[in-house]
Amino acid sequence: MEKGNIEGAKIYAQNAIRKKTESLNYLKLASRLDAVVSRLETQAKMNMVNKNMSGIVKTLEKHLQSLTPDKFENLDVQSEYVEQAMSNQATLSTPEDQVNMLMQQVADEHNLEVAFDMPGAGTSLPAQQ
Repeated sequence: MEKGNIEGAKIYAQNAIRKKTESLNYLKLASRLDAVVSRLETQAKMNMVNKNMSGIVKTLEKHLQSLTPDKFENLDVQSEYVEQAMSNQATLSTPEDQVNMLMQQVADEHNLEVAFDMPGAGTSLPAQQ
């Protein structure tokens, strides 16, 4: 523009805008691919859990058929094991509040003002330095 080449500057600006849009689209695509990979991994883990649970059920059925009062203690141990295994399962999705907190933390570190649909966003004053 300093040299009077307005047409060249327009073309450059259009290319810059197009490249920025492309990069945002690639970022969205990467995020979606990560979500698909995560879902596939979760499904694979759930299939493994289902297979293990099937084996546990078969074992419990065998034990229930031959259940006598002296075997109740063994059944309690197995029940406790199943409860522990089920309680140790990881959550299947990323909690939204953690995502929002991380985004707010990054924004705070870089002194950025965040204005997205987050509970309490924009209701507090920025920290004084």
